[in-house]
Amino acid sequence: MTGDDSAGPVLLVCDRDGVRTLTLNRPHRRNAIDAELFTTLADALRVVATDRSVRALVLTGAGSAFCSGADISVPDNAHPIYRMRPLTDVATLLHELPLPTVAKVAGPAIGAGWNLALGCDLVVATPESTFAQVFTARGLTLDLGGSWLLPRLVGMQQAKRLTLLAETIDAAEAHALGLVTWVRPADEIDAFTDDLAARLAAGPPVALAQTKTLLHEGADATLRQALAAESRAQGLNFATADAPEAFAAFAERREPRFTGRWTVHRPPIRPTSSENGR
Repeated sequence: MTGDDSAGPVLLVCDRDGVRTLTLNRPHRRNAIDAELFTTLADALRVVATDRSVRALVLTGAGSAFCSGADISVPDNAHPIYRMRPLTDVATLLHELPLPTVAKVAGPAIGAGWNLALGCDLVVATPESTFAQVFTARGLTLDLGGSWLLPRLVGMQQAKRLTLLAETIDAAEAHALGLVTWVRPADEIDAFTDDLAARLAAGPPVALAQTKTLLHEGADATLRQALAAESRAQGLNFATADAPEAFAAFAERREPRFTGRWTVHRPPIRPTSSENGR
């Protein structure tokens, strides 16, 4: 994950006790995302999606900003279709990750940077954090999933206000609107996020993954469709070791130890006569 000489690797990866932290590492540009970082981040998210040792993901930025948006300081003469593809990949991969995700936002989250945070399941900010859907002020329209995320999170009227006026709001207002889950002092945000990620990583991985999917799909489903999906998901949960473990832990007054282990075993396949050469 190489970067320019002033910043080193554009993305830092750290693993600890089932939690993977991805840190946007372009502090000299307030972690503005250039083409290299978009591609590197997409690749990192693909790895996370298939790495079963990762139980929770934290996304953050180096230095004093979370992310100041897409880096427009360097002209890009590629066709817009090709320029937008990495953004689409990042937004889709982040949304579909089968594990809990947390955005740790210390400082500004602007434009695509804010939508990157909103693409996570939970958002932790500091009182100093600021947020802006700055696109129209740059003569642009929403990207990185903002047009889908915002109306679902705050309703159409507030989504229009935030995007048409490109206003900057503080963490307190973002929290009141439901765009930030928690606001913690700057000197507490690291410990708070570490504890939160550890709690998520200790959860039942299959149940957490299915819960995310149910909530995402349920937003556009009828009640009957949602109930049918819930029934299918619950059947899968009962086929893991986690539900019995949770019941036992409750009875024994201890913390459960979740593994996501599949406990339904199919019988061995017996060769047919043709497979025996007959």
